[in-house]
Amino acid sequence: MPEKSITLEVFRYLPEQSDEPKYQKYDVPYREDWVVLDALNYIKDHIDGSLSYRWSCRMGVCGSCGMMVNGEPRLTCAAFLRDFYPQPIRVEPLTNFPVIRDLIINLEDFLHKLKEVKAWLIPKQEKPVSEGEYLQSPKELATYKQFSMCINCMLCYAACPVYGLEPKFLGPAAIALGQRYNLDSRDGGKEERTDIIASSEGIWECTFIGECSRVCPKHVDPAAAIQRAKVQSTQEWWMSLLLPKGAK
Repeated sequence: MPEKSITLEVFRYLPEQSDEPKYQKYDVPYREDWVVLDALNYIKDHIDGSLSYRWSCRMGVCGSCGMMVNGEPRLTCAAFLRDFYPQPIRVEPLTNFPVIRDLIINLEDFLHKLKEVKAWLIPKQEKPVSEGEYLQSPKELATYKQFSMCINCMLCYAACPVYGLEPKFLGPAAIALGQRYNLDSRDGGKEERTDIIASSEGIWECTFIGECSRVCPKHVDPAAAIQRAKVQSTQEWWMSLLLPKGAK
C-alpha cells in the first residue's frame, strides 16, 4: 500500500537571489501525530536544506515557530496535519512583519516596544539580597498571572488589523505585558509606563476587535488587558481633575 502524503505550499523568499517571493510545493509523508513543524523539519532534513524558519522547543512554550497556516496565525508545533489532510497546507511568515528570509520575520519593532513599556519589574523600593524575596500572596499573583503567560509568539500582532494599518501602535502583547507589571503588587513603575501605554499610540488605538485574544495559544486575552488599561486610565484622568496634585 503506498504511503500517504500531504502537500505543503511554502512561502520562499531568498533576498540574495530575487526581490520577489514565491511559493514552493513539497510532498511530505502524512503521519497522524505529525504537526506542521514536523513537516517543515522533514523538508529541511530530506528535501531542501535551504528552507529557513525558526523553532526551538516544539512544546508550545518558546513561541518561536509562529507562522501563518492556511491564512491563520498558528504555532506550527501545535497545528496537526490531520486537521488539514488531505488538502494542501499553505505555510507563510506571520503577516504585518518584514520578512528576512523565507518564514523568518524581523522582530525588532516588537523588541523596541517591549523596551518602551518597560516590561520588567521595577521594585517599589529596592532592598538588599540579604533581606530575601519580594513576597506576595496567591491572591496578588492571581491579579496578573494570566498576562504573565505571554510567550512572545507574535500571533496576536499578525491577527491585529490595527497593527497592520498603523505600525506605530504598541500592539497587544506589549500592552498586555506592560499591564502584567502594572498589576504586580511588588512593582512601582506604573507611572513610568503610563505615558507610553496611555498615549495615542497605545491603548487608544485599539478598536477592540478581539482577534488578538482569539489566536493566543496561551489564552492570555490581551484585548482584556487593553480594555482594562483604558478603564484605569480614564478613572485616573478624572481623579486628576477632581483631586489635582497638591490639593488638600
